[in-house]
Amino acid sequence: MMIVGRGFPRLRSFGAGLALALIVYGTPARTGEMPVGQRNLACGSPSSLDDGWVVASPDSVGMDGARLCGIVTRLALRSTEIHSVVVARHGRLVFEQYFAGIDQPWGQPEGRTEFTATTKHDMRSASKSVTSLLVGIAIDRKLIAGVDEPVIKFFPEHQSVKSAGWDAITLRHLLTMSSGMKWDEARAWTDPDNDEPHLGFEPDPLGYVLSRPIAAAPDTLWTYNGGGTNLLGNIIEKVSGEPLEAFARETLFQPLGITDVEWKAYPSNGKIAPAAGLRLRPRDAAKIGQLVLDRGGWNGKQIVSADWIAQSVKPRFQAIGYFGGTLFYGYQWWLGRSLAEGKEVKWIGAFGWGGQRIFIVPDLDLVLMTAAAQYGQPKEGLAALDILTNIVIRAVRDAH
Repeated sequence: MMIVGRGFPRLRSFGAGLALALIVYGTPARTGEMPVGQRNLACGSPSSLDDGWVVASPDSVGMDGARLCGIVTRLALRSTEIHSVVVARHGRLVFEQYFAGIDQPWGQPEGRTEFTATTKHDMRSASKSVTSLLVGIAIDRKLIAGVDEPVIKFFPEHQSVKSAGWDAITLRHLLTMSSGMKWDEARAWTDPDNDEPHLGFEPDPLGYVLSRPIAAAPDTLWTYNGGGTNLLGNIIEKVSGEPLEAFARETLFQPLGITDVEWKAYPSNGKIAPAAGLRLRPRDAAKIGQLVLDRGGWNGKQIVSADWIAQSVKPRFQAIGYFGGTLFYGYQWWLGRSLAEGKEVKWIGAFGWGGQRIFIVPDLDLVLMTAAAQYGQPKEGLAALDILTNIVIRAVRDAH
């Protein structure tokens, strides 16, 4: 299922130069905003799609538009398969660019795609962060009492297969990947000791996860674990009485104005894939980042409680074994930092295999989303971090 990128993709012509004309249909309601129907052909200027985003110029939100246009040159230096870059600041969409390139949508053959603002892209493991939001919504709605509920409570039908030690594991341990269960998905996909493929191949993936032995006491060992996320998604289904995708549409996507969404099942067994199956338009994925940045709110409506967001992005474990162990981990969210012009800038991230990234920078009121096809590459995700650190953060002219 791995695919290696094949060089720098061709830039779509609509974002090819700063000198292209601006076509205006009407007068902006506020300085810097562009009304619905307007198409700005300048470098990286987003189109108004009537999808809930307020579209504005970088200058109107205190960003250097010319510096943002350097993203294309920077990507060429990295020679990597980036498909999209979306930037929002102060709640307004200020930059988007899309590229044609080789992609392999999850479970489908490799092929070349002309990516646009309306093209869905795999989120891969960034799906885990969205599943965490859905757990929070279920708790907000009192469908789940809280994160200290025992996991096995929700799976009485699997009492006979659960390994010793599972009675002590709670939802919080699954959210923080600190359950202590024996789990390894860092191996090659074809390695029989890789646990992740079993989620797609086993007729009863829940039973497989619950049968895994407990190798360490909960809260003592952080291990990257999609099996735990799989349990969380199924718990949501159990307490809501509806499919995960339906619950997500009703409680999260529709309130965010996200209408073009897909949550894929595993092709082999037809089971939902809470840890990896989400597909979104990149600018819709950026809404997920904006939701977290705005403490669970979107356009004046509270979708997830502010307390859940605060608890989710609180550093809880050193993520030893991934990204050199330099990052922290919360409730299915990564926590890191960038060094820009001699200053450390903290950020929150949703990470997906192949270079899918949602970066949230609270101190700068900023969101960056990238989609890519760097599957199996040693440099996976580096281009996104490079863009964030050396282009986007540096493009901010003010800290307010």
